[in-house]
Amino acid sequence: MPEERLSMRKVRELLRLKLDLHLSDRAVARSLGIGKGTVQRYASQARAMGVGWPLPEGLSDEDLEKQIFPERTEGKGIEVPDWQEVHRELKRKKKTKVTLRLLWEEYRQRSPEGYGYSRFCDLYREWEGTIDVEMRQEYLAGEKLLVDYAGQTMSVVNRETGEVREAQVFVGTSGASNYIYTEATWTQTLPDWIASHIRTFEFMGGVHEILIPDQLKSGITKACWYDPETNRTYADMAEHYGIAVIPARPASPRDKAKVEQAVEMVEWQCLAPLRHRTFFSLGELNQALRERSKVVNERPFQKLPGCRRSVFEELERSALRPLPVKAYEYAEYKKAKVNVDYHVEVDRHYYSVPYQLVRETVWIRKTAHVVEILHRNQRVASHLRSFVKGGYTTISEHMPKSHREYKEWSPDRLVHWAEKNGPQTAGLVKKILATRVHPVQGYRACLGIMRLGKTYGWGRLEDACSRALRTGCQTYGSVESILKKGLDKLVPTAGALPECVIDHEHVRGAGYYRDGSEESNG
Repeated sequence: MPEERLSMRKVRELLRLKLDLHLSDRAVARSLGIGKGTVQRYASQARAMGVGWPLPEGLSDEDLEKQIFPERTEGKGIEVPDWQEVHRELKRKKKTKVTLRLLWEEYRQRSPEGYGYSRFCDLYREWEGTIDVEMRQEYLAGEKLLVDYAGQTMSVVNRETGEVREAQVFVGTSGASNYIYTEATWTQTLPDWIASHIRTFEFMGGVHEILIPDQLKSGITKACWYDPETNRTYADMAEHYGIAVIPARPASPRDKAKVEQAVEMVEWQCLAPLRHRTFFSLGELNQALRERSKVVNERPFQKLPGCRRSVFEELERSALRPLPVKAYEYAEYKKAKVNVDYHVEVDRHYYSVPYQLVRETVWIRKTAHVVEILHRNQRVASHLRSFVKGGYTTISEHMPKSHREYKEWSPDRLVHWAEKNGPQTAGLVKKILATRVHPVQGYRACLGIMRLGKTYGWGRLEDACSRALRTGCQTYGSVESILKKGLDKLVPTAGALPECVIDHEHVRGAGYYRDGSEESNG
């Protein structure tokens, strides 16, 4: 098995959780869905190379990788085995006959300059001695916030139509005090999931160190954009609040025992007493839930002094991290490839990126007001969001120089410039712009026609435009052909049929067939 190699986005999150929040290797591994040995390897390498947190502003993924693993770019150094994977493979020994020597041989095939067999065995034994026999589940003040949805829903009736809609019930509980927050939302989709978290933080008056959802995919739906490995919106929110997300492990009831108890408490003491009431709006239901949860939080413990609220106020509130000045603005992520016109599509509107990124894969981050484009974890473009379907939002600096020249023009400016040469030139420019679905599509032809005046003279250009208007040949190629053949100097004959000059490499003309006929007769 190849070593577990992380994307630089995961490396950044690993460093934040390890160096800033000082989480254990196991906690970081669970948060990122990777092996504990991988966490140890990356964290040790970062410390050895003097990489600390926070990272320098503007540090690119390439530079960060060079700092942590210079051998990857310089072709030097010894590859460190993924001990977590080695340990996992050795557990299959009885069935598959996997031995430490076999794993070493596979390692040397990947890394011929790697450790010798004896050193490989010694390093593995050292790593094996660091494995905890069992992780103890502890709840320290301000450390863990657990969240989940209740299995029970609440009915809300539309007063006008009588339609009944089921609302979902979100539950959050603080680990050390069992302090409960609950609210109703229409769905369990990502926008409602994130919004419920934000309101939970505000209700608690601060942020815990660790957030434990029952299952991380609770907030992911088909309607939302997300990375198959990690929900980027959820990670984005966690980074905004400086909290680590560690989802409960499957089939590990101890990881989520607190929130399961809280859900049961909410269903028993909040939802059940409201079963005979009819609610006509989500706001009305949430007001009732606030009143009921207040009763639950202030009910005295049976065997301990105080209540949930008093324990939270005494022990936990001061231990929470302060809320950021600005609440998290909900953002969705989408991966896209830059089109050949250096634009990316968001909800059928097109936003520009630097033209050098054509055909590159980028991440799009959209909020209610802003669209940002990220490339290799660096923001390369930012636009105010537009909801005009089929429209374009373009920044001049993103355009190649040749395209930028056209961007500086407008239909009125082109017509005004043409009027200086004469009414026929202006009339032809107006015709060209009017026949295009988008006027900008005719800029190139109009500018080309105006440049013909520098070559053939402005007077001849006016006459050529007049002939083009009479014959209905309103293209740059027709005007150029008129000037080349001197047709602008001919006086139109009364009653003569209009002659449309078509100049194209695939149009042979009468002369071609006349010459061919003479050759065949000869």
